[in-house]
Amino acid sequence: MQAHPTTSPPQPLTAPAFAPLRALSASLLQLANVARTTPPQAMLQEALEILRASLVGFDTAWWGEVSAGHAEAPPRNWLHGSIGLAKGFATEWNALAMADMFAQQSMDRLGVVLRESADDLPPQGVEIPPDIEAFCRRHGLYHCMAITVAMPRSGLMFFVSMYRGPGQPNFTDQEAALFGEFVPHLLGHWQHRLEQLQTAPAGNGPWDSYALADGAGQLLFVGLRVGLALQAAYPDWSGTALPPALLAALPATLPGSLVLGKACRLRLEACGPLLAISIPSPHAGKPPLAPRELSAATLYAHGHSYKDIAATLGLTPATVRTYLRSAYAQLGVRNKVELVAALRRQ
Repeated sequence: MQAHPTTSPPQPLTAPAFAPLRALSASLLQLANVARTTPPQAMLQEALEILRASLVGFDTAWWGEVSAGHAEAPPRNWLHGSIGLAKGFATEWNALAMADMFAQQSMDRLGVVLRESADDLPPQGVEIPPDIEAFCRRHGLYHCMAITVAMPRSGLMFFVSMYRGPGQPNFTDQEAALFGEFVPHLLGHWQHRLEQLQTAPAGNGPWDSYALADGAGQLLFVGLRVGLALQAAYPDWSGTALPPALLAALPATLPGSLVLGKACRLRLEACGPLLAISIPSPHAGKPPLAPRELSAATLYAHGHSYKDIAATLGLTPATVRTYLRSAYAQLGVRNKVELVAALRRQ
């Protein structure tokens, strides 16, 4: 009879290798509980405090919604929350956004954790803009780690950035890996919470035409179309909170409506203790774009010129202009930023 070979019992994972997984698991369980029980206006901050206490220590943090820059407009932070940063941090950043190459790289590489440190030498031939260097020094942004992810149907992106000051260690590979696993769970819980809130009557439209604010006017979520409407009506509006003039003009009873500027009408409804804001879709009930119109609009939204689009589609530049005029009219948009948001709903 053939003897069976002896086998060694399986070796347990060593404590040093297993500890980060256990910490991540515990943090995700805490995150799920916070998502269920914490008021939405406090959820994101409490979630990042879990991250700081259990996985990745940081001195300051910043999170919120952002749009990437293009030829017609610089990158912009539309709303944010922060831990340990100055009240005017986002307003300062908006003024410098075009020069912030680290932020641009994060928006270009969605879902990827990026790190930067003042200890790192810039690539040869690359100079850090003096205003960016002064901004980082003023706010103690010595080591930075960030991730930007898409917010489907909102027209915007969601980001989380965390910082350590001078004298602190740089973020490690392990911390970057844990951070990269934690944030998608956080965004998933946040989107689910927003979807629950959007079951209120105001939640019938697309996400880019929807916003949510607390009783004091602090924005919890804003879609791109609402943000652009607020910016057009209130040029000095800096985001994060509803403009004071709009708050003063709110109807005494809800639901109600409010005309913003000359043409935009806001629908306002109570959503528990929160205020839900929506803009009726300009193309509700209209047929989708014709295939050639959609192709031309998509290429234009991605930065191609009339000449490039004509060569790609086998058309004349004049025909491309006709298709784009038709697409703008059918989608009810006025510029490329609104076009990008509308195409995401097609």
